Amino acid sequence: MLVERPLDGPESVELARVFKAMGDPVRLRLLSLIASHAGGEACVCDLSGVFEVSGPTISHHLRVLREAGLITGERRGTWIYYRTVPAALGRLAGLLTPAAGNSVGNDATENDTVPAATAPAN
Repeated sequence: MLVERPLDGPESVELARVFKAMGDPVRLRLLSLIASHAGGEACVCDLSGVFEVSGPTISHHLRVLREAGLITGERRGTWIYYRTVPAALGRLAGLLTPAAGNSVGNDATENDTVPAATAPAN
């Protein structure tokens, strides 16, 4: 989509909200854990012990991901089970994937990579 046409105002606001939700390391990891979990869903009980943050903090991060439309939750008894929203992930993939025949930038090749994050020099 980015190479097809410019984003309009409302689209850019919505997409910025989604990217902001994914921009936190804990939320990005939660999204990855849910998406890659066996059966495509994960119980909050499977997620809480993975992080060194409190249960309420995990709940906050899950709420942000839900509000961004990236995951859904279903209560079963005392637990909530989370799934990713395939349409939302597909939209993001489509946004960042150039259409066939379009190049992104002047010198882009399929072998170009994103540089790894490095620690700042002291």
